[in-house]
Amino acid sequence: MWLYLAAFVGLYYLLHWYRERQVVSHLQDKYVFITGCDSGFGNLLARQLDARGLRVLAACLTEKGAEQLRGQTSD
Repeated sequence: MWLYLAAFVGLYYLLHWYRERQVVSHLQDKYVFITGCDSGFGNLLARQLDARGLRVLAACLTEKGAEQLRGQTSD
């Protein structure tokens, strides 16, 4: 019984380690589409990804939110 549990835990950590090591290549050539960028997490994520040089397509519900985001990010 303990052997099965140890094998399962070992397999879980091996899978977790493998997934963490995967890297997406050529991020500068890819786009990220984020909805709900007026405020909150969507706004924060859009600004952070823009600062890292990724191309971000941000969708806002209101024109006021879109204008604020345009003022805080690059073109």
